[in-house]
Amino acid sequence: MVGLLRKTTGLVGLAVCDSPLQHNKNKLEGLLQGGQIEELILQAEKELSLARKMMHWKPWEPLVEEPPANQWKSSLCDF
Repeated sequence: MVGLLRKTTGLVGLAVCDSPLQHNKNKLEGLLQGGQIEELILQAEKELSLARKMMHWKPWEPLVEEPPANQWKSSLCDF
């Protein structure tokens, strides 16, 4: 069984999940077709982190004050 475990993801900076059997690695990778399970876990963790930040930021609430009319106008380029 040890020979079947992944030793590397082949992706720089992305470590191998230390408990792939717990995550049903092969079945999930095949079903989701979203990459290696380590990538999917990392993305899910980042999305959870963002969701927690959004709860704090409350972007759905109205602005305290209106933005300036020319907020997005740049003097460097005219469209």
